Amino acid sequence: MSIPQSGGATITDHAQLAEYLESGCKPRDEWRIGTEHEKFGYCADSLRPLPYEGERSIHAVLSALRDRFGWAPVEEQGKLIGLTKDGANVSLEPGGQLELSGAPVETIHHTCDEVNDHLREVKAVSDEIGVKWIGLGAAPVWTHDDMPLMPKGRYKLMDAYMDTVGTTGKIMMRRTCTVQVNLDFASEADMAKKLRVAMALQSVATALFANSPFLDGKPNGHRSYRSRVWRSLDDARTGIPAFVFEDGFGFERWVDYALDVPMYFVHRDGTYIDALGMSFRDFLRGELPALPGELPTTADWADHLTTLFPEARIKKYMEMRGADGGPWRRLCALPAFWVGLMYDDAALEAAWDLCKGWDHETRLGLRVAASERALEAEFGGVRMMDLAHDCVAIAEEGLRARARPGAGGLVPDETHFLNALKDTLESGRTLADEMLDDYEGAWAGDLSRIYAERSY
Repeated sequence: MSIPQSGGATITDHAQLAEYLESGCKPRDEWRIGTEHEKFGYCADSLRPLPYEGERSIHAVLSALRDRFGWAPVEEQGKLIGLTKDGANVSLEPGGQLELSGAPVETIHHTCDEVNDHLREVKAVSDEIGVKWIGLGAAPVWTHDDMPLMPKGRYKLMDAYMDTVGTTGKIMMRRTCTVQVNLDFASEADMAKKLRVAMALQSVATALFANSPFLDGKPNGHRSYRSRVWRSLDDARTGIPAFVFEDGFGFERWVDYALDVPMYFVHRDGTYIDALGMSFRDFLRGELPALPGELPTTADWADHLTTLFPEARIKKYMEMRGADGGPWRRLCALPAFWVGLMYDDAALEAAWDLCKGWDHETRLGLRVAASERALEAEFGGVRMMDLAHDCVAIAEEGLRARARPGAGGLVPDETHFLNALKDTLESGRTLADEMLDDYEGAWAGDLSRIYAERSY
């Protein structure tokens, strides 16, 4: 979840909302890559999730990272709830999942260095107190009651609201993890094309990274249950909005969509003010019941945009949101996949050619099928395995065309970061498929085996 914004100019004109989004446009040489990933922490001996406080806890890990590795603390109401350093943030998801929100960097080589440094730091402080971390899309055994809600005002408000708008919001908050990548756009037209490709092909990422076949101690009938959870969370703010594919789509249309999404909160002086179900349109008129007579700021608008949860979304950049959390090697594969598709013009055009003829039913059908069957999915005559092969091949060509070297020039480009996905395509088996095989075979139905074999 995003860190709350502060300050900003008062919004006195509706046009400022689209201008805020448009201000994110950047020339190609300023395009960057920001990778975010979440992971579950647990006590190595008991295999129980971490509480917020205690000898083996979220607070202990954050404090050690702060003290040993020079991270600056982020506090809320006197509670340590995050860290920041060099443009990156370490933050807490609602159930104690630890998230690295990476700094914007130029290449996937830099992204992978950042991920590796972070995981080494986390491992160093965690090993000393008997804590381990596992990368999965959903908690395989722990129940809702097992997962403590972190002491953040935003989460307390959301937790109370979730059951009024859907059936799976609390599962999303406490028991799921994702990896995502944030990318830039050059113009309104570039944003529109990239967002259409992102929305349409997000199901491919869901399939390739499917890694959540268990919940409540048993198979859940899906390869990506995390994706399934998002389908019943809150129809007003999730899914694949059809208007993105309509003629004339641009920043103004995204603003209209965002204004129709009910609010969660307003952040003032370190406190989250309950604005659940209220309208940002009323806020623009100075008629928000939570803050009567007060107009919003650009920081309020930025915060509201973080409460939209479609399969891909825009703020001052674009976020790809379709993949399950996963093991160390896969954390660099997701940015490789999307950078390869998005940051080369020929690759972006080729990716659009794959999906531009689909109707909305096909896009939605593939999303459902990917969560259920991953690479075995098929809908409307589109076979996911074939589509995934095409997408990875296009991404590889896009990365080769970018020609961004690493390792002091010894590695000519970023294509090798796709190797994990190419291995999956060659075997035809996702991580979810492999774990289901283990569950029925070597694990003999004992899901406790997942911790030893799948942890970082």
